Amino acid sequence: MKQHVDDGLLNLRYAQTLVEGLRSAGLRDLVLSPGSRSSPLALAFLRQPAIASEVIVDERSAAFFALGIAKTRRRPVALLATSGSAPANWLPAVIEADLAAVPLLLLSADRPPELVGWGANQTIDQRRLFGGHVRACHAPGPPAPDFAAGYLHSLAARALSECCSPLPGPVQLNLAFREPLLPAATVLAGATAGTAGTGDGQPVPRAGCPRLLPDRQLVADSGAAISGRPGAIVCGGDDYPPGFAAVVSALARQLDCPLLAEPLSNLRFGGHDRRRICVRYDAFLRPPSPLAAARPEWLLRCGSFPVTRTLQDWLHANRTARHIVLGADSRWRDPLHCAAAVIQGDPLAVCEDWLATPLRPAAPRWREMFAQAERRVAALAADWRSREDFEGALIPALLDELPAGHRLFCGNSLPIRDLDAFSGSGDKSLRFFANRGASGIDGNLSTALGIASEGPCVALLGDLTVQHDLTALAAAAARDIVVVVINNGGGGIFEYLPVATLPEFERAWLTPQAVDLVAAAAAFGVAGERCASLDGFTTALRRALQRGGSTLLEVPIDRRRSVVQHRAFWQQAAVVAGSVPATP
Repeated sequence: MKQHVDDGLLNLRYAQTLVEGLRSAGLRDLVLSPGSRSSPLALAFLRQPAIASEVIVDERSAAFFALGIAKTRRRPVALLATSGSAPANWLPAVIEADLAAVPLLLLSADRPPELVGWGANQTIDQRRLFGGHVRACHAPGPPAPDFAAGYLHSLAARALSECCSPLPGPVQLNLAFREPLLPAATVLAGATAGTAGTGDGQPVPRAGCPRLLPDRQLVADSGAAISGRPGAIVCGGDDYPPGFAAVVSALARQLDCPLLAEPLSNLRFGGHDRRRICVRYDAFLRPPSPLAAARPEWLLRCGSFPVTRTLQDWLHANRTARHIVLGADSRWRDPLHCAAAVIQGDPLAVCEDWLATPLRPAAPRWREMFAQAERRVAALAADWRSREDFEGALIPALLDELPAGHRLFCGNSLPIRDLDAFSGSGDKSLRFFANRGASGIDGNLSTALGIASEGPCVALLGDLTVQHDLTALAAAAARDIVVVVINNGGGGIFEYLPVATLPEFERAWLTPQAVDLVAAAAAFGVAGERCASLDGFTTALRRALQRGGSTLLEVPIDRRRSVVQHRAFWQQAAVVAGSVPATP
């Protein structure tokens, strides 16, 4: 019996020591899902007041929730789950964190090695669960009576450092525990954070998140190659450093070139100089618009590859231009395989170097033809704002209601593309988020709820996306979030693809559902409302924002009518842009 009590106490001391190391190394947030094998770690975290613990029952939802926290707070967030299939539910979020470079620390509790591969229940090989999607995987084995606190503290610091540098992403600590998992109740009653085995007198190492410095000669050569020539800056989504918006805008002014900014670049809204920013390119770069045939001599691409097919096609059509790819980390972001230079380093430092050169502007007519098209399409979009059943009208109505500083998470499929096409631009600061690493619809609502843990958030999602993550509503009641659901009766995005002509289209691609999302929200304690008109939506949104708390607003859309309207808008935009000469 004594040995059993000692094993339980050993597990708790070991867990407390690791948690203390994580706290000292800078961890401040944990999302845990309940389970047995993870009990020593769960108790150690819950009794560590310096680390905020969120409890989310569904491991899949918990992982995306943690992803949302890490996105908005820009620091590692830990996940904790029990053994077996529980951590396997993290995989979609781990893939997203890998591709989007979001730091997650995966604490998977495990059975001891003598049970793995021997038919023991709830036991799998957890060290290979995430394959190449983790930056590192450490499996220190079960606690030994003479474990070294200094080693655990170093392991904690190393794991958090690996989450952040040189390429942010997920790191796994697979932690095995033998039974009994916890000591006797009398021991537990007196155990608090830091009461046993929390150190050996050595300081816990700290490791920062260093900036990757670019190759200065490559920067200088690339600057000389674009100076005085017609080109464009294309800013995709990324977590750019503070100050980047002002500096890249100043660079566009110095080069006198258009700056095509996606919403996830967070350049469209704010007090920086936006005079050269173009946000209507999804309309004016579509053939037969003459600007679709515009041929820049260079293209500077910052951040992720563009979301919309229109901009992707334009970049592809200009493969012979000098492509310069700029990214803050070691990833190779050149899916077109045409880059003349790949500059890996802090984009703020690169732009500052170019500003200090200084570079010469292109001929004035080059940038002006983009500016004219931008103004004319913006005027056309303003005329379309009153149209019912048109998602393009809903986007600006939504953004107009948001107060400065608000957060908006946008779901994939049609919402992110409509946000790109119709968000416009403005002086008030707004911060946009999305899961564009793998671009899936899984976990979108959970991610938005994680973002809402930092402050008020609006989630703009499709009906299938919400249904796919419906259990996330269990964590919504305590958040300040408005979930706007565009319900176009299934996978409306497929209406724009060749599969729409197939006889099996509705059954296998559109997949319309009959779920009452407002009633589902009510079942989880979330206020819900179905908005029958655009005016009704605006009124309901304003009311929800003023009230605070959690609300789901469902906006039914006539899918077929919306498809017709989208295509009509694009045709009119091509005509409007057609009056702009396509040569400088």
